Amino acid sequence: MSQSRVPLFVLLSMTFAACSSGTTIPSTAPTSSETTETPGTTSGATSETTATTGTAAGGTLVVAISADPGHLNPAITTSGGTHTASELMYNGLVEIDANGEPVPGLAESWDITEDGAVYTFDLVDGVVWHDGEPFTSADVKFAFEEVILQFHSRSAASIGNTIESIETPDENTVVFRFTEPYAPLLQQLNVTEAPIVAQHIYEGTDPNENPANLEPVGTGPFRFVSYTPDSEIRLERNPDYFKDGLPLLDEVVMRVIPDGASQMIALEAGEVDWVWGVPGPDLARIEADPAYSFLETANNPGGQNCIMTVSFNLDMPMLQDPSVRRALAMGVDRQQFLDNVLFGQGAVATAPIHSGIGFAHSDGLSMPEPDPGAAMAMLEESGWIDDGSGTRVAQGVAGVDDGTPLAFRFLHFPNFAAYGELFRAQLAGIGADVELVPLEPPVFAETVFVERDFDTNIISFCNGTDPEIGVKRMYISSNIQPIPFSNSSAYANDDIDRLFAEGATTVSPGARSGIYREIQEILVDELPYLWIVETTSVRAHTASCTGFTPSGHFAESATCDR
Repeated sequence: MSQSRVPLFVLLSMTFAACSSGTTIPSTAPTSSETTETPGTTSGATSETTATTGTAAGGTLVVAISADPGHLNPAITTSGGTHTASELMYNGLVEIDANGEPVPGLAESWDITEDGAVYTFDLVDGVVWHDGEPFTSADVKFAFEEVILQFHSRSAASIGNTIESIETPDENTVVFRFTEPYAPLLQQLNVTEAPIVAQHIYEGTDPNENPANLEPVGTGPFRFVSYTPDSEIRLERNPDYFKDGLPLLDEVVMRVIPDGASQMIALEAGEVDWVWGVPGPDLARIEADPAYSFLETANNPGGQNCIMTVSFNLDMPMLQDPSVRRALAMGVDRQQFLDNVLFGQGAVATAPIHSGIGFAHSDGLSMPEPDPGAAMAMLEESGWIDDGSGTRVAQGVAGVDDGTPLAFRFLHFPNFAAYGELFRAQLAGIGADVELVPLEPPVFAETVFVERDFDTNIISFCNGTDPEIGVKRMYISSNIQPIPFSNSSAYANDDIDRLFAEGATTVSPGARSGIYREIQEILVDELPYLWIVETTSVRAHTASCTGFTPSGHFAESATCDR
């Protein structure tokens, strides 16, 4: 048996015929890693790759996190706050390496048969949950059917729409059967997209209310010790971890420090060892300090290829006219968000699909460009007139009483406040009054996706390496559900539903590119969302701590001289 290193979609499109007789990926435990970075410089790579052989194990890593996660179950949400705080305690069937290729996780090998419609996974033998109970194929089946495909918005919108059955012929084998060949699966099975939770913990309960969400039991490299809301989360080394010699650290402590500037003060004072992002104004100064090392990446615990995106609540009459949404979009200068909020860490969004998903991203779309004059004229034509008060009012707008001001709420996480301030200032220039409403992530998720009590908001919608992994969940009508970070705008378009279904089962990359271009042309025309900026992050850590990867099990191979 040999492990393929051909990129996944090239492999699947070129060799599905060969896969019908069985393509097996053998077990190869990932090697531990250490920094190749020069202290005081930023690495363009997304992982640190020199072997840590001979590096002493042990130590405590202190991590700054920007918000209290609310709970520690990553299988029921795509919230970056929850995934940041919890992924070290869980595993997926596979992991994704630095080259974007699937490698063994809880599954040591797999076969792809029936032209990509059937995936058979052989599980690692002897894995145990943190409470000592054995991990089996029944846990995988339960986790997918009862938790992940019900509540994890990216996986529910993709795998959930195409899976026919999940079978467990024995305790160490899991078989996924799809109605048609399904190319993206192996990219959707890591700890971010499909963290496996325990059947014996969650069976017969509401996964959203189970007490284990606050005292997790996983299989991951670290196990739960304590959780003090709004203060800290403490983890300890899992001595029974199934990867020999890992983890290396004794403890990981995550401290809630909401403000980025305060995180940098804590880093430089030696109170924390790792921050997930360096604020733009601090970057040049801290990069010059040899006491720190850095990783620049588009990967995040809640996903990768993230776009800061404004959602329009299409249930609200004042936002139902596409011309109004276009006028508001033309009042927004996206370049200013890149310059003044991100300080250049990222790129202006030029399409609904992130440029990191290269085969599906489309160039040359008619994205709304900033033009306040044209925006005001379009609002006038749409019935939002300038009465001299500074805020436009409705006159003959369907579903809106005459005289109603063009005023609406903008919900955001507290750490996204700068986006809100700039959004409000820009739209004031065309006669729209925006009220900023900061909400902690758990309250935001409930307010937006369950209660649907919002007008507009901003979300960092993160994705995988394929539109099936994240992009799709934002747009298909079947995903208008009370699931966090699903179709927040409540957008419904039969053509969009049909095209995403075609994209999921089409094997040819060229044909898929055409499908996703058609999708993006429709979206840019109808503007259920406004795509602002693609984000990247610069991780910073003390140079005495090494062996990190950008997200997921970022500290699995790390050590700290602390």
